[in-house]
Amino acid sequence: MTVIGVIGAGSCNEEVSRTAEQVGKLVAERKAVLVCGGLGGVMSASAKGAQAAGGLTVGILPGSDRNECNEYISIPVVTGMGHARNAIIANTAQALIAIAGEYGSLSEIALSLKMGKPVVSIGGWSGIDGVIPVKTPEEAVDKVFLILESAYS
Repeated sequence: MTVIGVIGAGSCNEEVSRTAEQVGKLVAERKAVLVCGGLGGVMSASAKGAQAAGGLTVGILPGSDRNECNEYISIPVVTGMGHARNAIIANTAQALIAIAGEYGSLSEIALSLKMGKPVVSIGGWSGIDGVIPVKTPEEAVDKVFLILESAYS
């Protein structure tokens, strides 16, 4: 089963939220598992979109309380690791889609690139070598699946 990470800001505006929700929906429609940090903002919106499309969502939580996850997480994974949980997200995902975000997202991007995994970004992070900038959720999901299909064929 393909696992796609969706990362981004823990709180976001409506436009970013709509983008993340659409990405989650498209990931689920491709029968992939969506993994994220399990909290609010981009994480919640992408999980909402995936769940609405019948997808499986995994939230890698920073704390030790499974109840801290957003309501759209199917499988909460408690780590008690704080920001170090970003390494688990980067390791678990076969590719990342970054939507907005701050330093936590930057750490996930850096770890994924270090591991040789594809990172696609909507609306930011395009100045980082290896990050593939796109403009729409459709482009983002199409790009990560195209890269993964060519890597495994």
